[in-house]
Amino acid sequence: MFLDNRQVAMDSVLEALADSIDYFQDNIERLRPTLRDALKPHYTERLNQMRKLQELARAHLKMLPRDADVERDDFLWLWSRLKSFVGNDSQVLINELLEQERVLMQALSTLFTHPLPDPIEPVVEECMQGCRKLIRELYSLQKRKTHR
Repeated sequence: MFLDNRQVAMDSVLEALADSIDYFQDNIERLRPTLRDALKPHYTERLNQMRKLQELARAHLKMLPRDADVERDDFLWLWSRLKSFVGNDSQVLINELLEQERVLMQALSTLFTHPLPDPIEPVVEECMQGCRKLIRELYSLQKRKTHR
């Protein structure tokens, strides 16, 4: 099945959402409890938004769910662990999470260049706002760690 440009853009958003949630969940034990507590609500909200968006994409864009790219997830996890050997583990994780947010913001921006069904647009806007909040939180946490 071939996807049109709007479906491809939605697929990229759903993939970026899933990747960011997976990365956070895979690395949650590496985070200090204060970082974990600060970030967990953001990812809980993101998981809910992703599920809503998946349902809406299925209903309004005729998209079927896809499996995650397990090999890519394994590579990202391994690469992050290797970087942690030469740097501060928390800083490495924060930087990796920020990179995930950049990817998600790009995917969301691309999706907004296409006409979206009315029920989908507010959820995409919620995702964009959640992404902005998380970026602010990550930069705030990064600043606190570098000033100590």
